[in-house]
Amino acid sequence: MAMASPSGSVSRGGRKVADTRVVIADDESVIRMDLKEMLQGLGYVVAGEAGDGESAVKLARELKPDLVIMDIKMPGIDGIQAAQMLTEDRIAPVLLLTAFSQKELIDGAKDAGVVGYIVKPFRETELVPAIEVALARFQEFRQLESEIGDLRETLETRKLIERAKGILMDGQGLTEADAFRKIQRLSMNSRKSMKEVAEAIVLAQQV
Repeated sequence: MAMASPSGSVSRGGRKVADTRVVIADDESVIRMDLKEMLQGLGYVVAGEAGDGESAVKLARELKPDLVIMDIKMPGIDGIQAAQMLTEDRIAPVLLLTAFSQKELIDGAKDAGVVGYIVKPFRETELVPAIEVALARFQEFRQLESEIGDLRETLETRKLIERAKGILMDGQGLTEADAFRKIQRLSMNSRKSMKEVAEAIVLAQQV
C-alpha cells in the first residue's frame, strides 16, 4: 500500500519510490522513451538505458540499480540470458517485458532468476504492482540464498516456494508476502527447511 512520506514522495513497504533506481533496456527506442516517462511520472529514478542485452548487463554492473526492466527479445544477448548473468552476479532483480506470444518463455526465464514480467502493451497502472512484486520476490530470493548458499539450489527452491505460495494465496486468501511469511513460520516451528515445507504444501494440495 502506498503512503505519502513527510517529504511528499511516495513510500511503499517502508521504501521511498524516489530511492528506487531502475535500468531499462529495450531495442525499440520508442518503448524505452514511453517506459522512462511512465517510471519518472510514478516517481522512480531511471538510472540508465540500454538498447541491447550486453549493454544492459554492463550498465547494471556499473550502476548497481535496484531493478532492471528489459525486453525478453533483444539483439545479441536476450533478456533471459542477461537476467541469468545478473542473477549469478547478484546485481539486481530483473523484470521482463514480453509480448503475449512469448509467455511460454517465462518458465525458462524463471530458471534464469527472473522475478516477474509484464505483457506488452502495458499500462502505467500495471507498472507499480509489477515492480513492487519483483522487488519483494528478490528480497525473498536473497533470504533463501542466505539460508541455502548454493545459487542453483536456491533457484530450484524458489520455484517450489512460488507454487506453495500460490496454493496458500488461493486457498486461504493470503497476499503473496503473507504466504511467504507463513511458509517461513512453518519452517521455523517445524524445524524443517522452507523447501520441505513448500513440498508438503504442494503434496497436500495434490492429494
